[in-house]
Amino acid sequence: MPLHKGATHTTEPSDARRRLALNPFFGEADPTAGMESAPPRHKLPDRPLPPDTAYGLVHDELMLDGNSRLNLATFVTTWMEPQAGVLMAECRDKNMIDKDEYPRTAELERRCVAMLADLWHAPDPSTAVGCSTTGSSEACMLAAMALKRRWAAKNADRYPSTARPNLVMGINVQVCWDKFCTFWEVEPRLVPMEGDRFHLDPQAAADLCDENTIGVIGILGSTFDGSYEPIAELCAALDALQERTGLDIPVHVDGASGAMVAPFLDEDLVWDFRLPRVSSINTSGHKYGLVYPGVGWALWRSPAELPEELVFRVNYLGGDMPTFALNFSRPGAQVVAQYYTFLRLGREGYRAVQQAARDVATGLAEKIEALGDFRLLTRGDQLPVFAVTTKPEVTAYDVFDVSRRLRERGWLVPAYTFPANREDLSVLRIVCRNGFSSDLADMLLQDLRLLLPELRSQDHPLSRDHGPATSFHH
Repeated sequence: MPLHKGATHTTEPSDARRRLALNPFFGEADPTAGMESAPPRHKLPDRPLPPDTAYGLVHDELMLDGNSRLNLATFVTTWMEPQAGVLMAECRDKNMIDKDEYPRTAELERRCVAMLADLWHAPDPSTAVGCSTTGSSEACMLAAMALKRRWAAKNADRYPSTARPNLVMGINVQVCWDKFCTFWEVEPRLVPMEGDRFHLDPQAAADLCDENTIGVIGILGSTFDGSYEPIAELCAALDALQERTGLDIPVHVDGASGAMVAPFLDEDLVWDFRLPRVSSINTSGHKYGLVYPGVGWALWRSPAELPEELVFRVNYLGGDMPTFALNFSRPGAQVVAQYYTFLRLGREGYRAVQQAARDVATGLAEKIEALGDFRLLTRGDQLPVFAVTTKPEVTAYDVFDVSRRLRERGWLVPAYTFPANREDLSVLRIVCRNGFSSDLADMLLQDLRLLLPELRSQDHPLSRDHGPATSFHH
């Protein structure tokens, strides 16, 4: 048996060298630092704090945030199972961009794309292409970039010298579409609201199209009122336009919320890749995909819809891994959580979760309508989301008063005015998500009932300045 000798190097590293071998977090911080003086808020403190002290300071300040479970303004997921949280904690240090370093995380992303392609009826799910994103905003940008690049290739003789591209959509679109048009120098052509139509009209959209239109955006689940836009009717109007003029205008479906609701609850509704004119679809995994923020998905019908020059390639297990994204480094945790949720629920599980959310929404909408002071614009029977306004005879208070008083009780219910042509209409919008149970809905209703006598006794609405009101484009 060989004898083991001592250290082969007889000289110790220098003090400076040894100091660099130690993570500063491992060293003992001054235990009295937090007692002697509070750290500055707007510059780095001179000295470290004990970890418990730093945690306590941050924790206490965050106590002043609202309770996310009572936030009925946001569409994003506010509850997941503990097992999902454990998986996310295990993956938060993995960088999604490093496909070759984290091949299994990349594989889970690929599987999620395949599952969505099948869910959305891609003609050949094995050839559909897609990617994860930080959310629907990035996914929309990617899809619109592809639309513009395809249009530019077809109009190389006119663009960029004389032709200016345009994008047709309803005025109810999420703000990311306005950003795209600004950032990528595309003219937005907006279909206005009219009367009780709060989203895009198919024929009006077709009438705005011309040879410079890169595409038309259809929204499966408007953030204003939770309604689906008629995607099949939009495609039919564009089919008729092509027959008359030869213009072949593709459709992108912004399914930020509805693309993870309709496949399970509205299976007969044709809105996805079953329509040949639909070239791409996006969704938010962190909305009704049931994952914590932030993850989104963008899918294209086939490789033909995604111009090759937009795709970058990295080595992946000795092979070729195409990537398409605006962001670079981001954690793999949300993608892993999405795959976990797909496995955990399956089609039947998603159907049960989304049906429960819709049942809570429709039930709460009916009960609010029964109070007598409110008129429903939508009933929560598409997205589990509904919008409500006060009846004309209610003059003592308005929706802004209701929103403010509910906030006093911890509820975040947004009040906002509608855009052009319906600025006269102010509404409350209630988003029902997984985790917002019928018990919580009854508590909201109880608080609203308690507030109504005080609101009815006012001489006039107290919220006179509605200028800052927003439409809560979450």
